[in-house]
Amino acid sequence: MAKITFIDPSGNSTEVDAPIGKSVMEIAQTNNLDIEGACEGSLACSTCHVIISTEWYDKLSSVAEEEEDMLDLAHGLTRTSRLCCQIDMTEELDGLVVTLPAETHNLMI
Repeated sequence: MAKITFIDPSGNSTEVDAPIGKSVMEIAQTNNLDIEGACEGSLACSTCHVIISTEWYDKLSSVAEEEEDMLDLAHGLTRTSRLCCQIDMTEELDGLVVTLPAETHNLMI
């Protein structure tokens, strides 16, 4: 089984098991990490915004236009920001490091 390290806004890290095929959002939620995912992965919000470590960003699949549109709504957007509902875990991503932003905005409520 693969692993992901999540870093919270305070800098604390948590390494979790990451089943291949699950989205990073599902993995975070299963492990009670602070990822809202208000739209449940349907690309209708930006509440699962995360920041991917630079060394991992280019290993991810390309960002689709729909994801880019939602990322424009994310607070604290960076060059390596992604919506974690759109990142499916693969063996190549074993060891992925993801930082949770300091805040998110739920525009769905």
